[in-house]
Amino acid sequence: MLLEDVVRGAAQLCVAAGFVAGALAFARCRSGRMAVSVALDFWLAAGLLTLSLATTWTAILAAAAIVGLRRMLTYALAQGTHQAAGDRPG
Repeated sequence: MLLEDVVRGAAQLCVAAGFVAGALAFARCRSGRMAVSVALDFWLAAGLLTLSLATTWTAILAAAAIVGLRRMLTYALAQGTHQAAGDRPG
């Protein structure tokens, strides 16, 4: 029971750190894309920590969905950055 509490606490810290790091990234770079990307990394870590507790197929599929969603969002954000940079006269 103690190990579960530690892992759940670590996952909650990752979620909170994602919010803080995302906010700091936004404040520093003024880029929503960067902020979301940073926050998603922490939230992915939280999901993987939670997965270590439950080894059911549902939990594994949920983790795979989180990883896939994070990949798609990162790709979409990167494409938006490249397109925006290409639109500027230079």
